[in-house]
Amino acid sequence: MSRRAVILAGGLGTRLRPFTLTIPKPLVPIGSRPVLDIVIQQLAAAGFEHITLAISAHTRLIRAFFGDGKDWNVNVDYSLEDQPLSTMGPLKLIGDLPENFLVMNGDILTDLAFGDFYQRHAGAERLFTIASHRREQLIDYGVLHSEEGRLVRFEEKPKVPFEVSMGIYMLNRRVLSFIPEGVPFGFDDLMRLLMLRGEPVFVEPYGGYWKDIGRPDDYESAVADDEAVPERFT
Repeated sequence: MSRRAVILAGGLGTRLRPFTLTIPKPLVPIGSRPVLDIVIQQLAAAGFEHITLAISAHTRLIRAFFGDGKDWNVNVDYSLEDQPLSTMGPLKLIGDLPENFLVMNGDILTDLAFGDFYQRHAGAERLFTIASHRREQLIDYGVLHSEEGRLVRFEEKPKVPFEVSMGIYMLNRRVLSFIPEGVPFGFDDLMRLLMLRGEPVFVEPYGGYWKDIGRPDDYESAVADDEAVPERFT
């Protein structure tokens, strides 16, 4: 079965400046390779034969870099946004999406088994599946727990765990009917709408490696990780 992926690669990369002042965020290097180069190689190895890069006018350099994808042994094509459409809006511009397809941000580094993720979603005939990851947020304050004005518990700079989206999703084509045309429509908008309509959204926790290199601290960490274990993303 042919596998299709859409990579969202049109963001401005404002959080990663000054790195993104001259190059698009998906071309920011991890070691000797752009992050999107790593992602496309991983998808090709996982059996994805057709990859669509959703880009905007300021990211045409991405098109020049990847061409038609023959150097990666995949078919790469492009969907161009003339106006910002957020994260889910660009999917309405792609007219030939199959029954099930993967969608991910173009600035994600992970060792998630993309092929297995695809198969679990398609095999269970799900509408939408989110890959999630456990993170911890340091609260840089002394946290007070009080009842009726009296302190009952105190925590000094606690770490609060929470579950976050990895920016990697599997979609059934039926999701497209929930996305409006020609207006910005984000992942958050789609999740709220699907829950409002009572549509099932599945979450798959993943405990392996994951970095969102759009965050400066994650980017610096990913570069250090690549130097320490260069074969991680091969």
